[in-house]
Amino acid sequence: MPRSLRIALLLLPSALLMGVFLVGLFRLIGSSLTIDGHFDLSIYEAIFSRADYVAMLGRTVRIAVMTTLFCLLLGFPTACFVARYQGNRNVLLLLVIFPWLVSIVVRSYGWVVILGPRGLINGLLSWGGMTGRPLKLMYNDFGVILGLVHVLLPFMIIAILSVLMQIPRNLEEASASLGGRPAFSFRTVLLPLSLPGVLTGVTLVYLMSTGAIVTPLLLGGLGDTMLGTEIFQEVMHFFDYPKAAALATVLLVTALAVVLPIQMIERWLSRRLSGGSAP
Repeated sequence: MPRSLRIALLLLPSALLMGVFLVGLFRLIGSSLTIDGHFDLSIYEAIFSRADYVAMLGRTVRIAVMTTLFCLLLGFPTACFVARYQGNRNVLLLLVIFPWLVSIVVRSYGWVVILGPRGLINGLLSWGGMTGRPLKLMYNDFGVILGLVHVLLPFMIIAILSVLMQIPRNLEEASASLGGRPAFSFRTVLLPLSLPGVLTGVTLVYLMSTGAIVTPLLLGGLGDTMLGTEIFQEVMHFFDYPKAAALATVLLVTALAVVLPIQMIERWLSRRLSGGSAP
């Protein structure tokens, strides 16, 4: 069997899956642009003419950005520690991926038990006499961001760790032997080489944050919804599929506006780090 035919057969399942995805995507966009078979933008006009939907879009982007930032701040040092750990690294990796073994519904509801008005934190504060009324730790941006960081942090750690594991340790040792302090070695050696993993983690966490449903629904409530939860409600509760398709298209365009520049930066960094020129 010719090599080209073998490669084509191996790529066939992925090509079929991608084809089904593209057909579904185009039908989704098309259903939001047509009414009774005619091109119509009235759904988008109705969405952007309502202040609550515009605020919902801004809230979605804000929460996604904050979730990505906190995941990066927590995930990078964790990935560095795991990559440079001299003992049994598999134990640390198991601890990192352990949250994936528990349902996202269970994890999000666990935060309801901890953050609720009668939850663990407010119970301890009230018992210690440090507050006269329960703190509002959920049904706001704080609760949603905290829950999303807990859910999505492993993705950031794994993305950065996969790159850090490929960086030879002797590069940092060479920098130290030439008089470079740890901060200098980190800034000039470790950080630039780890940026592809950082950008991959940022992309993953941001995309999953914008489309999150369960965590914002449980920790954000119905008053401060995100686009993902609104799409879910339009489909499951109101059966308004064209409006849900329009909201999904807006979410897709918003995500691409952030992800595509990140991907361009990642390709540019890959060319710089490889020392070559990619097409």
